[in-house]
Amino acid sequence: MNVDFYAAFLIGLMGAGHCLGMCGGVAAAVTLGMPGDQQSRRWPYLFCYNAGRLFSYMIAGAIIGGAFAGMANYSGYTSALVVLRLVAAFMMILLALYIGQWWQGVSRIERLGQGLWRQLAPKAQSLLPLKSPFAALPFGALWGWLPCGLVYSTLSWAAVSGGAFSGAGVMFAFGLGTLPAMIAVGGMAQQLQKWLKNHYVKRASALLLLAYGVHTGYIAIKQIM
Repeated sequence: MNVDFYAAFLIGLMGAGHCLGMCGGVAAAVTLGMPGDQQSRRWPYLFCYNAGRLFSYMIAGAIIGGAFAGMANYSGYTSALVVLRLVAAFMMILLALYIGQWWQGVSRIERLGQGLWRQLAPKAQSLLPLKSPFAALPFGALWGWLPCGLVYSTLSWAAVSGGAFSGAGVMFAFGLGTLPAMIAVGGMAQQLQKWLKNHYVKRASALLLLAYGVHTGYIAIKQIM
């Protein structure tokens, strides 16, 4: 498996604090909004919600990855992907600074998707309360388009993945990384939430991402030169 997939997974896993802040309330609503006699059957709801969310991530990754690969092939300027990889490396460095809580500028990227989200949010709200686990699928798919700096940063890696399939794979890996945080808040796993928010865990993960971003940027610069 390409190292980019592992990096995308790590971004999702270690962006837990951001995930809990952005989507934690939504994940909790998936279980709190269900009928009282079904509280013990929260897991099918959480599974379907997260499956829908990951599906949207994969669709976005496929669109971005396919579009950029197609443009590079059509123009005959395949080295454009190398330049984009340098941009993606820069985004990962910024993301590492964000996860390590050294710089919070990545959150400004979330403004890019506000227009689309204003159209989708009412549709998502109209699905509550969820009547069945299957109703959580479209609910999760809509919430997958919530403006998120982590998602947009990872999409920069999908853009340089080389195609629609690999772009979807990068975003799938990212989505898998977010699952522990989302399941923790929905399933009331307090110990897991505490670990995901641990200051030292976040700093160590940020340093790993920072090192990978610097290494990737160095390789891209060498290829350009």
